[in-house]
Amino acid sequence: QVQLVESGGGLVQAGGSLRLSCAVSGRTFSTYAMGWFRQAPGKEREFVAAISRSGGTTYYADSVKGRFTISRDHPENTVYLQMNSLKPEDTAVYYCATKNQVSSRSVYVRGDEYDYWGQGTQVTVSS
Repeated sequence: QVQLVESGGGLVQAGGSLRLSCAVSGRTFSTYAMGWFRQAPGKEREFVAAISRSGGTTYYADSVKGRFTISRDHPENTVYLQMNSLKPEDTAVYYCATKNQVSSRSVYVRGDEYDYWGQGTQVTVSS
């Protein structure tokens, strides 16, 4: 069974930075595409960023493009989300997710395409 554990969330002032980590265990990390999603209070879960199995393809929501960077470290079985220039509207619980049986270059933006999810980490950006 695949397990995902997010970390790195916290409270930060607007304009600040955080780096989220998602450690994956249970199966071969290199076979997964990965994604980050977030859910703010009273809102639906939304896509943030995705990275292909190979790491060579990334994709971002328009709201975070140019500010967030997704990356993956295969030896460490970890995917990261570097978040810069944070805004109060970035406040949410952030979740990572994996999708198995994928091509090396594909990325996925719909939550229902993913197979396993982490428990989430809270990010709060104060104004």
